[in-house]
Amino acid sequence: MTTDEGPEQLALVPSSSPPTRTSRKGKPAKAAQEPAGSRPVARVVVDSGLAHLDRLFDYLVPDTLDDAAVPGCRIKVRFAGRLVDGFLVERVEASEHTGKLAFLAKVVSSEVVLTPAVLALAHAVGDRYAGTTGDVLRLAIPPRHARAERAARPPAPAALPDVDDADWRAYEHGASFLEAVRSGDAPRAVWSAVPGHDPARAVAQAVLATVQQDRGAVVCVPDVRDVERWDAMFTAVLGEGHHVVLTAAQEPAERWRAFLAIARGDVRVVLGTRGAAYAPVSDLGLVAIWDDGDDLFAEPRAPYPHTREVLLLRAAAERTAVIIGGYARTAEGQSLVESRWCREVVADRSTRRDAWPQLEVTDGVVDGSAPARLPREVFGAIRRADGAVLVQVPRRGYRESLSCQACRHPARCRACQGPLVQTSAAAPIACRWCGTPDPDWRCPECHGTRLRAPVVGALRTAEEFARAFPGTEVVTSGGATVRGSVPPGRVIVLATPGAEPHVDGGYDVVVLMDTWLMLSRDDVRVEEESHRRWFNALALAGPDARAVAVGETAVLQALVRADPVGFATRELASRAETHLPPAARLAVVDGPDDVLESLAERTWTPHAEPLGPVPVDPRDPSAGNRLIVRTPRREGTQLATDLRALAAERSAAKLPPVRIQVDPMRF
Repeated sequence: MTTDEGPEQLALVPSSSPPTRTSRKGKPAKAAQEPAGSRPVARVVVDSGLAHLDRLFDYLVPDTLDDAAVPGCRIKVRFAGRLVDGFLVERVEASEHTGKLAFLAKVVSSEVVLTPAVLALAHAVGDRYAGTTGDVLRLAIPPRHARAERAARPPAPAALPDVDDADWRAYEHGASFLEAVRSGDAPRAVWSAVPGHDPARAVAQAVLATVQQDRGAVVCVPDVRDVERWDAMFTAVLGEGHHVVLTAAQEPAERWRAFLAIARGDVRVVLGTRGAAYAPVSDLGLVAIWDDGDDLFAEPRAPYPHTREVLLLRAAAERTAVIIGGYARTAEGQSLVESRWCREVVADRSTRRDAWPQLEVTDGVVDGSAPARLPREVFGAIRRADGAVLVQVPRRGYRESLSCQACRHPARCRACQGPLVQTSAAAPIACRWCGTPDPDWRCPECHGTRLRAPVVGALRTAEEFARAFPGTEVVTSGGATVRGSVPPGRVIVLATPGAEPHVDGGYDVVVLMDTWLMLSRDDVRVEEESHRRWFNALALAGPDARAVAVGETAVLQALVRADPVGFATRELASRAETHLPPAARLAVVDGPDDVLESLAERTWTPHAEPLGPVPVDPRDPSAGNRLIVRTPRREGTQLATDLRALAAERSAAKLPPVRIQVDPMRF
């Protein structure tokens, strides 16, 4: 039976309306996504962190993200059940993958932050250092800062000034190098700078010549103190607004603004530390690195690339001019000269000898006695100085090593056998390892109770100099307190290597203390690194300055002759004899002993030579073990490929990774 109400109630629900779908929780389900109408497939770099997944993955672009999903932008995707970050590399019409594709989860920002050139560089660096593209991109692209991204873009900078080649005319082939840059060519130079010509100004002029050709430049210096000085010089030479600074020490917003200015093409010059080497500069025309031997250029994160090698890979791929400069020269720089890939830019002998301070070498010995802590040559040079004096001290701290005054037996902790030290005049004698005080120390050999310090730090040396030169201000620079500069005038500056402050007009006297101590470190690069730091300190001297080095004359001949090129030539020959980089390729693999034992038996390149495994630190069994694989330079690419395959095998098998470093500076 029907009623009058029945048909009217049924009419409330149109017969053409489908039933409403609900989720299990009773909420309306999302409408099905549709792929974009044009180029619906996105090829994506996924930040997975897994070596065996180091490739591009295909995803569908939903029609709702069609406009936002542009090549080079940041995205998020579902990967292995998780929402992970990635970059959209390109969009294509179809995928070679036969299975069902997932959709992009989100476009984080439509800003193009990954350019094809930087992606190619990331691939090349990964190949060179046996790493993954994702690892390299984490080094190349800073974290996003949304507020900085929304900020107004900078105004167009003023017109560029003219190029001044005065600084380059001081060097043989310097003027011709700059002229080649000005004409749009891609010359490559290993440049040995001399004091008296600010290297920042010379590089800034080369950058100016590059920008005038409507091309960009990347300049890398070791640390933030260098960036500050070079930034001021770049502003003076180029003018305001023509370059940005990019360092990891910047605030996130400031760093992201600088990166975006480069990525958007608002600025074409970037100055910074090692991360600036990857900056997405369009139409790159010049890459430059200053003081390439500084270990700050060695990246501490996987895949551990060196900034010099990153820039050289980029220069080869994008055909740019190259400047590898420094007061000293590395074996790698000399190798580039001898292979004729780079041209040498140096001052002639007369200019070089006049520019560097005259160096006197003393061993501090008087009449056959023990070396004096403050040799008379050092005392006399400082006493005659009218202005600032720089004293380079190899060790920071106070008394960093102690031994028995009577028998010279090293002073050790009775609890853990660690070395005893004293951190200040008022501090107790204590163990460097465990911190246990030992005020009643007694020598186990001769039972003596008096201690001596064969290794004296900068703080103790400062006390000695203050007593020797009363009324003269003595300041220190090193450790946690590094001075960027000191005012000119009568002052004695004691600094550890690399922490020497600048002074206007240069120092009147430069003293290199205890050079033997810098050479006593167990390091294959110890001579190169020591000479680099010595040349850098001597370069801070002013015109007609004097210099004194405490050490052996035979060891310091390169300093006496002001000849960093000659030292680099001998160092490269020594590396070739011992089959060490750059004459050979060397890979260091850290991991469990059983894994390394099997790797030592593995077939690598035809002429590979496995060395080890040996403990990383004999004093610390928990540090693990190390295997070194050495191979001729011509087989370096194959060795890196084999190491990448090893990492992928272990990743696919879900085995713990091993740590792989190719051509590390320290091992």
